[in-house]
Amino acid sequence: MGTDVIFGVAAAVIGLCFGSFLNVCILRLPHDQSLVTPPSTCPRCGKRIAWYDNIPVVSWLVLRGKCRNCGEPISRQYPLIEALVGVVWVAAFLLWGVSVHALAGALLGTILLGIGITDARHYLIPDEYNWAGLVIGLAASLVGGWQGFLQAVIGAAVGFALLFAVGAAGKWMFGEEAMGGGDIKMMAMVGSFVGWKGVLLTIFSGALLGTIIFVPLSVRKKRLVPFGVFLAVGAAVTFVWGDAIIEWYRRFVSGG
Repeated sequence: MGTDVIFGVAAAVIGLCFGSFLNVCILRLPHDQSLVTPPSTCPRCGKRIAWYDNIPVVSWLVLRGKCRNCGEPISRQYPLIEALVGVVWVAAFLLWGVSVHALAGALLGTILLGIGITDARHYLIPDEYNWAGLVIGLAASLVGGWQGFLQAVIGAAVGFALLFAVGAAGKWMFGEEAMGGGDIKMMAMVGSFVGWKGVLLTIFSGALLGTIIFVPLSVRKKRLVPFGVFLAVGAAVTFVWGDAIIEWYRRFVSGG
């Protein structure tokens, strides 16, 4: 078995485990519940789930999506989230190999998925996502030395300041909150990964995507906009293709 295959399988297994933990975050953080206690339990009967019934994806398939104790259905969310995060981790390895950048991308992708799902459901971005991501982004930037760390700090500051300014302006113009605090902190977190130029591209991409997808759905009925969902997609696009997009735009503007 080749080294690449071994690392790819390892990335998949680690991703599945992070996906299992992300399920806990998605379910508990919006309700300010501990991520540690109580242990995993069946949402139907309340019985504790044994370790062998808590293996990512595999246990759900073996049990055919039902609780071993009560036989009631277990949401498809669990294996889907686990599988998605596994794919994110494998994709990061395939794109960047065994590197700090790959690890940062995998962790950012996991956090962005959690943010997107939580914001879509609850119109809320828990601080735990943002603070954890900010620490990871700043730590990963140290690979580039103090210059890399400085760029990450500037990116975080620009992300926070820009959305804070947009929120303040919106509140002044419309007399109500135009930007949630979670979105503002989220852009500080994203900025630590993608820098200040990436912040601009993320916000532009998120706003464009939100306009294309969400506005038509809101024509008949006024809806709250889960902007974090679109920012998450924009941030993912920026992290993977941001440098190429920014370079294309520079050449387009300069006519080069």
